Amino acid sequence: MDSKAGDLFSAEPADAAESGGVMGSLPPWLSALPHRLWLPKGLSPSVAKEWFDRRRASIRPWAGFVDHRKFTKPRNFGELCQRVVRNFDTYNSNYTFIFLGLILYCIISSPMLLIALAVFVGAFYIIHLKSLESKLVIFGKEVTGPHQLGLAGAVSFPVFWLAGAGAAVFWVLGATMFVIGSHAAFRELEGGSEMEELFMEPV
Repeated sequence: MDSKAGDLFSAEPADAAESGGVMGSLPPWLSALPHRLWLPKGLSPSVAKEWFDRRRASIRPWAGFVDHRKFTKPRNFGELCQRVVRNFDTYNSNYTFIFLGLILYCIISSPMLLIALAVFVGAFYIIHLKSLESKLVIFGKEVTGPHQLGLAGAVSFPVFWLAGAGAAVFWVLGATMFVIGSHAAFRELEGGSEMEELFMEPV
């Protein structure tokens, strides 16, 4: 069981050595986390850190992002659509961090959601430890890594339901669409009105 689980869900020491540049910059406890929990390789802290660093490096300056002088009403529907498409491409990383910030705010402002997340993490950790001690079999089938996540989700589902997780998801999506949509629609394109006129010229 240990060898099977290691092949599927653990990052081998050799892999960690190859990615030493990224893992070496992480705190010791975080670097050891994927080996202790046997997380899927795609969910390792190194991958998350690389993604985070790429996003952070491509962020446009926040001062320009919120500069009120750059916000004007679109002249027509075509210009509005052009702004939305171009601004989503230009400020993609800024919008991503706004979305993550809204998720964090929603979680912090709801103690029940924090409890539900703690129950989910605790359930997954206990199930995982049990599977390391011996094969965890339910209804004649061995519970593997993805199934462990599903089982932890099933155990914690009542707590998420009581915490109003569904309403929280809709709130985050609604707030994200409003904030990001408004910015993308009213923020002038990089380069000002000349750039907008260039895109609006008929071919």
